[in-house]
Amino acid sequence: MVKGKFAKLILEGKKTTTIRLGRVIPKAREIIIHSEGRPIAEAVITNVIYKKVKELTEEDAKHDGYESLDELLKDLKNMYGTDIKPDDEVTIIEFSVVKRFDNIDATDVYLGFSPLTIALLANRYLKNKLSEEERRIIDAILRYKSIRIVALKLYRSLNKRWIVRRTLRYLLARLVDEEVVKVDEESLKKLANISSFWRKYLEKRKAGQSTEHRSNKDSKTNI
Repeated sequence: MVKGKFAKLILEGKKTTTIRLGRVIPKAREIIIHSEGRPIAEAVITNVIYKKVKELTEEDAKHDGYESLDELLKDLKNMYGTDIKPDDEVTIIEFSVVKRFDNIDATDVYLGFSPLTIALLANRYLKNKLSEEERRIIDAILRYKSIRIVALKLYRSLNKRWIVRRTLRYLLARLVDEEVVKVDEESLKKLANISSFWRKYLEKRKAGQSTEHRSNKDSKTNI
C-alpha cells in the first residue's frame, strides 16, 4: 500500500522504485500497486538491487519519489520505527507500470485485465464474499495462471472453460460494484454494446440490483 502522494507520482511515471529496509526478495514479478484502499496500477518488477544505507544516492531518493536523500531516510525511520544505521542493508525494487487502473479498455469484456489480475483483486477485496466454487477457481488461477489449465485441473475438460470465464466476469462486475475497479457510465454503455453480460449488468445497475452470482449453475450461458 503506497501513500496517496506517491500514487500520483507512480501513475505519472516519476516514481519507479520502492526502497525497503533489509533484504527483501519479491515473491512475484507481476505486482498490483494499491493506494488508499484501492488498486491503482499493475506493474512488473524489472530489477532488485541491494545496497547499504551509506551507499544510497540522491538519485536513488528521487527515483523513489523523494526530494532528497535526507527526506527518504527520515521516512524510512518513521516507517520502520527504528534508527537507520549506515551499514544497514536496503532493497531497491525497480518496477514499471504496465496498466493504470484508471485506463479501462471498453472494447474488452474483461476491461483489459488478465485472468490473473482479476483473481488477485478478487482474492484481496472479495475474499470473505466468495462462494466455495469461486474460491476453487480463484485459487486455481492464482496457481496456474491459465484458463485452459484451470478448466483441465478442475473439470477435466477444455469444454468447461466457459465456467471459468463466466466466474471471472461476475467477479469483475462485483469489483465494479464495490468500486474497487472504477468504470464510468460512458464506458459501461460501450461495453453493453459489445457484450450481453455487460448489457444485463447495466440494466440491473439502473434498476438498483446487485450482481447475481451464477457460477454454480450448470447451464451454459452467453452472458
